[in-house]
Amino acid sequence: MNLTESEENYIKSIYHLHVPGQGVSATMLATSVQTKAASVTDMLKRLHRKKLINYKPYHNFSLSDLGSKIALEVIRKHRLWEFFLVEKLGFEWHEVHSIAEELEHISSRELIHRLDIFLGSPSFDPHGDPIPDRNGKIKTVRQTILSEIPEKKVVTVNAIADQSQTMHELLKHHHINIGTKIKINRHFSFDGSVEIKINKQPLTILSRQAAQNIFCII
Repeated sequence: MNLTESEENYIKSIYHLHVPGQGVSATMLATSVQTKAASVTDMLKRLHRKKLINYKPYHNFSLSDLGSKIALEVIRKHRLWEFFLVEKLGFEWHEVHSIAEELEHISSRELIHRLDIFLGSPSFDPHGDPIPDRNGKIKTVRQTILSEIPEKKVVTVNAIADQSQTMHELLKHHHINIGTKIKINRHFSFDGSVEIKINKQPLTILSRQAAQNIFCII
């Protein structure tokens, strides 16, 4: 099925916004794609005609099976390109999202298949987000935010929620990246900050805000 970039962006947004049992509202979608409600309504009618969403006027909506399949294909392309840009071209992970937003609309499945093989079929992108496989399956892992890890536990950084440049600079300063092993030394109840130890680095303190944006596996 040939879709416009705008249609693919809407489908991807609906996928990310969907809450099981609740669906997505037009207001939520308008905020996500940064457009007016009237434009959203027109697009919803178009996607409904293409059987990509389950939609009734003035009700919440959701993706159809076909819509979900296409959303996962777009997300797969986006995250594979992010991995390529970071691992093969040396981009920083906070720089790649907008570039991948353009590359995700390339329609050649053979290109994406070869890109996947070239990269070694990674399961996660540079931010720790799972990459759907060619069948739309997503590898799941049990994650816990750093601020909730018990003291004396050693964990591995698995994902970063805040993908901004400022967060990237903070993590780089503390030598934290995806795959970094961190020992939780102490929690401070006063402000929720966390004292951590990384390899041979000196003890350092992360703010509660920073710790709440770092996802780990035990």
